Amino acid sequence: MNLENKLSRQLSGIPRSGIRDFFELVIGRSDVISLGVGEPDKATPWPIREAAIRSLEKGQTSYTSNLGLESLRVGISGYVEEHFGVSYDPKKEILVTVGVSEALDLAFRAVLDPGDEVIFHQPCYVSYGPTITMAYGVGVPINTRLEDNFTLRAEDVEKAITPRTKVIALNFPTNPTGAVEPPEELEKIAALCVKYDLLCFTDEIYSELLYDQAKHVSIVSFPGMRERTVLLHGFSKAFAMTGWRLGYACAPPVLLEAMMKIHQYCMLCAPITSQIAAIEALKLGATAYEPMRQSYEERRNFVVKRLNEMGLNCFNPGGAFYVFPDVSCTGLTGREFALQLLEEHSVAVVPGEAFGPSGATCVRCCYATAPDLLVKAMDAMEIFVKKHRK
Repeated sequence: MNLENKLSRQLSGIPRSGIRDFFELVIGRSDVISLGVGEPDKATPWPIREAAIRSLEKGQTSYTSNLGLESLRVGISGYVEEHFGVSYDPKKEILVTVGVSEALDLAFRAVLDPGDEVIFHQPCYVSYGPTITMAYGVGVPINTRLEDNFTLRAEDVEKAITPRTKVIALNFPTNPTGAVEPPEELEKIAALCVKYDLLCFTDEIYSELLYDQAKHVSIVSFPGMRERTVLLHGFSKAFAMTGWRLGYACAPPVLLEAMMKIHQYCMLCAPITSQIAAIEALKLGATAYEPMRQSYEERRNFVVKRLNEMGLNCFNPGGAFYVFPDVSCTGLTGREFALQLLEEHSVAVVPGEAFGPSGATCVRCCYATAPDLLVKAMDAMEIFVKKHRK
């Protein structure tokens, strides 16, 4: 039997994750300094872990409501109002999901019909294009540019809008570049959503991790946006809870109900232990993530300085915990650079092409890594760049 002939045609053009493919190369190698996988180097804060342990000791191991624990949704509602400046009804406008990735998948599947177009910006997180495709939509990527600090320009968005456009998808601060969208551009994009009657899905998982005393601004806070926006957020990055797999979506009742229908059949509910831990995370708030944020800012300053000193063109990202230097001065593509750096110096970075064709001359480095290892990684990279620089 030819099993390949039995596979869905919808999957035929979808590649494996470029991040995970590269990560496979370093598994089991104790000599590698990894700047590859995007997760905090810290364990989940102890009070959050302790809340989960207590729940297990009490035997709290049941299903929850499809929407998630009501106490968690109440906590999310308060947190979102404080952090994003918009209020949501915890009973019918908040859905707890298995990570933001599930929430994004639900949102696309809830609204897209075959042929509907979704505008999104590249370089972008690896799942955006494939998730749109798997929902039978058509992705319309807009390349952002290093000279614009990888921000998305409203004029480029408007040029991409067609009669088939249904959604504009945003991710700021951005993985992999760390770009933060200027409020004035966000306001223009919001106006386009209203003008062309478009939905907006905004993934703001890195919104707590901003630098240089910047304050987060969400597109959902602009006039006319709450009624057409799905706000996606979660606990993985700010609260160092990547393995807990917990996210959430905030949206108008009609959109949220459609997402919940899919969620209840494919996932049922998020794990109760993770939900209980998340309640404690929300109680801690900034006291949990502010020390990590400050540490990331110091590491960002160090890494950006070193990369530019060694001759790589690297802008100073305003958020998240990534840098995205252009390595073309070495005469290597991002993929060649990453493979040879791993081979010659045992330092792992991710080829920029994993995040879209516009990243082909870049690599992504995650600086959520121990400071002493960052020093060693930058020293090794400097030697490598000097050797290969054209």
